[in-house]
Amino acid sequence: MKLLFAATFLYSFHPVLPLCRPNVCALQQVVGTKKKYFSTCRNWYQGAICGKKATVLYECCPGYMKLDGMRGCPAVAPIDNVFGTVGLVKATTTQDYSALSKLREEIEGAGSYTFFAPSNDAWDLLDPEVRTALVSNVNIELYNALHYHMVNKRLLTKDLKNGMTATSMYNDLSLLINHYSNGVVTVNCARIIHGNQVATNGVVHVTDRVITAVGNTIQDVIEVDDDLSTLSTVATASGLIEKLGQPGHFTLFAPTNDAFDKLDREVLDRLMEDKNSLQALLNYHLLNSVQCSEAIMAGTSYETQEGSNIEIGCDGDSLTVNGIKMVLKKDIVTTNGVIHLIDQVLMPDSAKQVMELVGQSQGTFSDMLTELGLSAAMRPQAEYTLLAPLNTAFNDEVMSMDQSFLKIILENHILKNKIVLSQLYNGQRLETLAGKFLRVFVYRTAVCIENACLIRGNRFLVLVLTVSFPFCRIFLSLMEAAGLNDLLKQEGDFTLFAPTDEAFAGLSERDLSLLKSESFHTCDFQGTPLLELLFSCVLFRINEIKDERRRQQDVTSMLVNTVKVPDSDLMATNGVIHFVRTLLYPEGEGYEIMPLLLQWPFFFHFQIKSMFKNCVLF
Repeated sequence: MKLLFAATFLYSFHPVLPLCRPNVCALQQVVGTKKKYFSTCRNWYQGAICGKKATVLYECCPGYMKLDGMRGCPAVAPIDNVFGTVGLVKATTTQDYSALSKLREEIEGAGSYTFFAPSNDAWDLLDPEVRTALVSNVNIELYNALHYHMVNKRLLTKDLKNGMTATSMYNDLSLLINHYSNGVVTVNCARIIHGNQVATNGVVHVTDRVITAVGNTIQDVIEVDDDLSTLSTVATASGLIEKLGQPGHFTLFAPTNDAFDKLDREVLDRLMEDKNSLQALLNYHLLNSVQCSEAIMAGTSYETQEGSNIEIGCDGDSLTVNGIKMVLKKDIVTTNGVIHLIDQVLMPDSAKQVMELVGQSQGTFSDMLTELGLSAAMRPQAEYTLLAPLNTAFNDEVMSMDQSFLKIILENHILKNKIVLSQLYNGQRLETLAGKFLRVFVYRTAVCIENACLIRGNRFLVLVLTVSFPFCRIFLSLMEAAGLNDLLKQEGDFTLFAPTDEAFAGLSERDLSLLKSESFHTCDFQGTPLLELLFSCVLFRINEIKDERRRQQDVTSMLVNTVKVPDSDLMATNGVIHFVRTLLYPEGEGYEIMPLLLQWPFFFHFQIKSMFKNCVLF
């Protein structure tokens, strides 16, 4: 019976029902490359790695073999010493160098070793000058280099824990181990591509690159690298340079000098004068975990030391940050982490001035603040909050306003203090740059400031100083005739459903005269003037309208008692006004109250108790 060792075979692959057979392991290979990622049959395959299509190869798991005529890999493979196993896993260059450097005798003899053996391709990726120097001095340099790839005890991949350090057999220098949640295991950021090849005197793990010795901290690297001199200056000025020299597990995305040169000089000068902003800037480039490039298979969000998140991903062989290819050099391994050089400076919101936070969708707002001199009026050391309308809010009507009036409006979109969304609460009053106060309303699904909601708001905040409604003249004249003007002026939080002149279109001049007549005003119900009782149906305290059944609102309109509200959210200092084109009546027992009032006022005087219920909105 013929034995086939480490046979690899390609099957048609279904992502939901992968082919699982005895002792068969799966490898994903990026199409068009030699890059392979070990997995198992139980894993869910995404079909792509770093945005590139991946095929799935199936091969015998470590230590098993295929038998002719049998499914899977049912046979246990023969076992050899470490030197022989390095050859069995086709790391022949490493095997040859082990023989040249006199390491063979050691790894064929007694002991228990872990050998991280570079693949043949890994040696080809090594800088030619470095490789030549190693081979020219096989008894010292090459021997020491190979010893750095060894640990004097057996460590399977399950023993290689994330963040641990293993002591190498070269001068007891450390090897930095990372075991990621996606199954990738790295040693000094070299990925294990073929692991757990058990030998009689240890275990062999094949790596995708030659592992180089590490002796410097992140601080050491940026202080001596001429291309990182600006970053070194920033780190020193921020007071965080020593943090980069402390023990830890960091990832630093290090902007080069050219990256800092791309910043406006004014921005860099401002940052250098503000230690807090410098700290935020540096911490935004720093992760409290080691993220080697070979462990990144798709975009993943990570929290920075500044507190905000960045997305680290990949596109082919390129590492990306926030979806942008900006990494110039990957995986500079240090004793306390890894450095990736980038060609852009990452700017967190916490290091920006408030005007720099305005995005393209609020570009018109930003332009108007500059044009009207409001951006220059904001002091550099002070803190502000911008309530920035979207570009669509600046319609023709707004843009045709008198500039002095528009400036007042925009001043009321600038708060004097820094206020974040999580600090807002219902009833809060926020002072604006114009010295006015805006009210905060917290609803079940939104947080609003006056008539604009922060979640989906694209409207202006308008602080109403005087109110005159020419299209509500009849309503206002009736209020005046009834002596109720003070009702609209009293302090409080009211919601007014104001009928327009159109709402009174069905009433004749005689009807309107009757409503304004002295006899009608003196008619009362249980001590409440009749007209005031009627108007109570359109004026409510905001805190009395909490039942969601009473006020129905969708994306396009609001309804009150099934009456559509065409114009809404006109803010006043003591409430909000919604205009209706239909009169709202008190609820009666099958009667329309207004016609009865107009036609039978004396009938009303005697029968009102049986007709009226409370004025309620549904």
